[in-house]
Amino acid sequence: MDNQKVSKNKNIIVGLLLIAFLVSASLNMVLYKALAEYYKLLYAGELDPLGLAYFQDQDIETSTAKSIVIFFGDSRAAQWIAPSADGFTFINRGIGNQTSAQVANRFDVHIKPLRPHIIIIQVGINDLKTIPLFPERKQEIIENCEANIQKIVHDSLDTNATVILTTIFPASGNVPLARRLVWSDDIYQAINEVNIFIASLESEKVIVFDTASVLADTEGKTRSEYSFDLLHLNEYGYETVNHELVKILLSTK
Repeated sequence: MDNQKVSKNKNIIVGLLLIAFLVSASLNMVLYKALAEYYKLLYAGELDPLGLAYFQDQDIETSTAKSIVIFFGDSRAAQWIAPSADGFTFINRGIGNQTSAQVANRFDVHIKPLRPHIIIIQVGINDLKTIPLFPERKQEIIENCEANIQKIVHDSLDTNATVILTTIFPASGNVPLARRLVWSDDIYQAINEVNIFIASLESEKVIVFDTASVLADTEGKTRSEYSFDLLHLNEYGYETVNHELVKILLSTK
């Protein structure tokens, strides 16, 4: 009887160790994939800091296109689902993980040759999300972000395009555990500060689209039904933004 008990206990221990091993192996695999993706992005940025080669395989004929509309900016622009709007040709020139400086400095290569009629700009969050890591440089980061956005707007106007300058999408209020060490309320405050600056750039040829008016909850964060993750919108979020965007596009005709 004692031998049976010992044997049973051994089996339980072996089973628990096996489960622990499988859980550990699974977590290690997840961490490995996340780390591999991180280094892939890091090294890609080192090889091509501005992402100038990102669209080199995309041959787009625009000479006969009507009302060329370009989404330009970071991952939020890259993931923007083009709306259904007759009379417009949509082209996406967003690149994930880029700062406003990277976006501004690839304008001549990625935008000018397309001769756009309308440029939709969404950029800035990748600058502002670094503030918790460099708190002593907070104001410098904000000011550089504003200067780069202003440069993008000026370069866009030099092409005779109409600019739809979107405010920086609000971030979600649901901060995941993995991000809490590199996140702070300073980011939300910085978004508000830069968005006030963006609003000041409105002019005859610059339409400022206040995205928070359709995305944000009462606390100024992206509503949960529109959030894919902390920084990005889901499909429903883009549909909601596009409902207002189409009205703006039609007003430019």
